[in-house]
Amino acid sequence: MDSTDDRDDAAWNRQVRHETETQRLDRNWSNLLQELRVVQTGVQLLTGFLLTLPFQQRFQDLSDTQEVIYLVTVTCSVTATMMLVAPVGLHRLLFRQHALPTLVATGQRLAIGGITVLGFALVGVVLLIFSFVVNMLAGVIAAAVALLMFFGFWILPALVGRRSTGNAPTPHETT
Repeated sequence: MDSTDDRDDAAWNRQVRHETETQRLDRNWSNLLQELRVVQTGVQLLTGFLLTLPFQQRFQDLSDTQEVIYLVTVTCSVTATMMLVAPVGLHRLLFRQHALPTLVATGQRLAIGGITVLGFALVGVVLLIFSFVVNMLAGVIAAAVALLMFFGFWILPALVGRRSTGNAPTPHETT
């Protein structure tokens, strides 16, 4: 979002929601934390599961390619976990520093990055499981389907929503 979009967003919030800048930042921070709460549990469980795999007896049955897939996948999952937990740590470090604009902007970027990396981790998990249980071709096909789902469910709707114009709710439609 560039500075013009920020100004337009702030003006829209003043006009439609009757919010001050601080109220808008408080609402945005609260919304961000709620979203992070939803995704953190899942990404932490996925990461924990992936971190235990090398200690399982059948892990040694992985091919060299599957080991690389595993390492890339666990790296994506750990990275997603760190990025999705980082806004909370940032909040602690900046507590009472009047840094809400920084918290919201940085938290937004970390959340988008973390969710994106989580999507790649999920694709990697699908590739690893299908390649181990069936074969590599099945793994590649399943991973391609998972990647299409990631794009179709997460990325495409966001891109379409960002490009839409004239969809701002009227004052009586807001909550």
